Amino acid sequence: MSKPRIFSGMQPTGTLHIGNYLGALRNWTQIQYDYEPIFCIVDQHAITVYQDPAELREAIERTAALYIAAGIDPDHSAVFVQSQIPGHVELSWIFTCVTPMGWLNRMTQFKAKTASKKEESIGTGLYCYPSLMAADILLYQAKIVPVGEDQSQHLELTRDIAERFNHLYGDTFVVPETKLPSVGARVMGLDDPEQKMSKSSENPNHAVSMLDEPKRIKKLFGRAVTDSNPAVDFENAGAGVKNLLGIFQAFTGYTNDQMHAEFEGMRYGDLKKRVTEATVETLEPIQAKYAELMDDRTSLRGVLQKSAERIRPLSEETVRLAKERVGLYTG
Repeated sequence: MSKPRIFSGMQPTGTLHIGNYLGALRNWTQIQYDYEPIFCIVDQHAITVYQDPAELREAIERTAALYIAAGIDPDHSAVFVQSQIPGHVELSWIFTCVTPMGWLNRMTQFKAKTASKKEESIGTGLYCYPSLMAADILLYQAKIVPVGEDQSQHLELTRDIAERFNHLYGDTFVVPETKLPSVGARVMGLDDPEQKMSKSSENPNHAVSMLDEPKRIKKLFGRAVTDSNPAVDFENAGAGVKNLLGIFQAFTGYTNDQMHAEFEGMRYGDLKKRVTEATVETLEPIQAKYAELMDDRTSLRGVLQKSAERIRPLSEETVRLAKERVGLYTG
């Protein structure tokens, strides 16, 4: 029997940080051989807000290189760019037409991203973003979608869209499931541990980039918010201390018992040192592989093109079937 197909992707805006790695990317590398894996750089999502074209193109290749450097095997996993496959947009329009506005109005990410903006400055694409995300997943009939916790609402909407389409036009799409890593699924900001670590934060002390040098990483963790206690107290730990402990546990795989035995009563300076060491140890080989990939752009672009060619027939068959089901002309 063939393995279940999985799909996931990240936007190429900014540089991926340890929250992206621990919350999603590392999980992809660990499960890729158990499935038929498809991993995408979702550049069409990125342009829901203005991007400098040259910077976006550079960021796309940087993100692709980080995927591979982190452990995605392009000989086994498809690694491609969303805009290489026209079917994403074709299917998205069909889903936009079958998705009730009430469903889109409930999306908390849209509300968060537009709360401080004037209506005239908000692009329609930002509102319709979930229908494109649904198309990304359902285009390949993915059974499993390994994503971070922040995307769980969009995953539920994707399931709703699939079920609505199947109800209206007949059984067409696989209704996907989600798969979250058990540790490190939600890494918080070092400056504000009540907020998820984000690529869009303007605070330079907010996130550790996957490409940061050891000195920079040490500086960032040294400035990380903790709490008013002098040392680790698992029973009364503040959000910042819990975040640091969670990062260490996610990087090292320590059990809860090991964490308590190792860190209970540890001074925060020592805690930050241990977290820094664990982070640097993981990132250094990734950074070395990344540098090799970026030094040979021709080969990197060849990987993206080869993957796109391999999966294009899957997308074309799904689009053909969806168009046929809704009555569009396919002759």
